[in-house]
Amino acid sequence: MSGPLTPAHRDRLLGAGVEPDILAALTEGRSILRRVEGPLPTWWPGSGNAIYLLDGVRLPERLVELLTTYPFRDTVVVVASDLTHLTCLLVGGDGATVFVGERAFLSDGEIYCGAGSSVVLNGRVVATSRAQLDARNGGSLVAAPDQLWASGVYLATDDMHRLEDLATGARLNPYGATIRLGEHVWLGRDAIVTGHVEIGEGSVVGARSLVRGQKIASHVVVAGTPARVIREGVTWRGEDTP
Repeated sequence: MSGPLTPAHRDRLLGAGVEPDILAALTEGRSILRRVEGPLPTWWPGSGNAIYLLDGVRLPERLVELLTTYPFRDTVVVVASDLTHLTCLLVGGDGATVFVGERAFLSDGEIYCGAGSSVVLNGRVVATSRAQLDARNGGSLVAAPDQLWASGVYLATDDMHRLEDLATGARLNPYGATIRLGEHVWLGRDAIVTGHVEIGEGSVVGARSLVRGQKIASHVVVAGTPARVIREGVTWRGEDTP
């Protein structure tokens, strides 16, 4: 382990959507983020990349191997949670930003971040199984604290391929989209969230629903394909009580 978070990287994380109080807690307390110097491939040090880990957190060797599969530059990865149960952490180009805050648990989950893109999990995320997070083409995915995601949740800024109008050649599907999940959001089993999306705090997305290019208000339940509001004025609790 080496030095603390640099001012330039702090500004970058804040710009990507990391909440200021959360970042402050990880840089000013007894246990703080520290830059990792190795073991990393020979191309890493001279390419402007940085990995920061919270004191006591270790990135599994298999995730480091995946993370360094393809050479890239100017990428910042910050991990403040045990990612032992994560299946994949992959960067697909220069200028990517990944932040996984404290108390994040993504069992068999996958995180992909493309060039100029960002994935920010501010903390307290429970994804029960096989959550897939994909940000690319300069897109961003930001989740506020206190998320509950059931099995098979898929969040993607883009469709990975271009869909265009045959007559005009205009692109029809999202490119470099932004996904924002407010605090205390519950995503049901196999829910899909893609394109430019905003989900307000305390809201619930039903199982196998599709939220695509939509702004969902706070404290509502949405369901269906495409998702529509089926109940307003709700909240939810993690415990299962009568």
